[in-house]
Amino acid sequence: MRNPVPKVAAIHDISGYGRGSLTTVIEVLATMGIQPCPIPTAVLSTHTGGFEDYKFIDLTDELPEYINHWDKLNIDFEAIYSGFLGSKKQIEIVIDFIKRFKREEQYVIIDPVLGDNGKTYDTFGTEMVKKMRKLVKNADIITPNITEAKFLLDKEENIIKSDETAKEWLKELSSFGPEMVVITSVPGYKNKERTSVLSYQKKDNRFWKVDCDYVPANFPGTGDLFTSILVGSLLTGDSLPMAIDRAVQFISMAVRTTYGYDFPEREGVLIERVLANLNLPISGKSYEI
Repeated sequence: MRNPVPKVAAIHDISGYGRGSLTTVIEVLATMGIQPCPIPTAVLSTHTGGFEDYKFIDLTDELPEYINHWDKLNIDFEAIYSGFLGSKKQIEIVIDFIKRFKREEQYVIIDPVLGDNGKTYDTFGTEMVKKMRKLVKNADIITPNITEAKFLLDKEENIIKSDETAKEWLKELSSFGPEMVVITSVPGYKNKERTSVLSYQKKDNRFWKVDCDYVPANFPGTGDLFTSILVGSLLTGDSLPMAIDRAVQFISMAVRTTYGYDFPEREGVLIERVLANLNLPISGKSYEI
């Protein structure tokens, strides 16, 4: 039986305060008419971007029985979507989940969270990078930022300098297994005042780029927001470049709206101010082939 409302198994941590991870995933997918089915990997009192002394509750040991119950219920998902994973053991659990719940005509989306600004996060080392390479082999779509792409590919530089280099990186990432690759937060190599999202679709060997203006602010949680919109857009019929366009336009609106307020960056963008715009037609087509 076809689900009247698409279901997404969302494997992320959840933070009680601050916008990101499951709080963002649930808001976005539900607004886009999709049922988010959370698998919480950890519970935090706040997210880690700018808050100190937060409470962290690791749920790794609880996940197998949680997942076993779903397996007994024989639930079908239109997509499996994983984000931040706190350990090598959690990566193995997600790989097993994909094997058990993988179906035909289903997306497996992996946001390979490893780091930002040229560095891995403090708790991640080379072994975590190796495990993440193993995980992305099971994905249909991956959405690394420029730093995560660098580590997955074992590159020395955290920079893409030309269209030719961009295509090389995208195709190398696709060679791990994913049909579609999206690299976010790429500094503009033609216009330093812009950033880019680059993408590649293997089946027809096509590349796209979407640019956006740089705003001098650093709001945590925008990576979760981007991939969640991408997932929702693909499940509601958008092509890959249209889905990226929708995500970039929405995030640009959210960042500009938030930047206009005297508001702490560490709390993330004011999603609630602009959430109602998520299902509007995208204004024009800003992607380049």
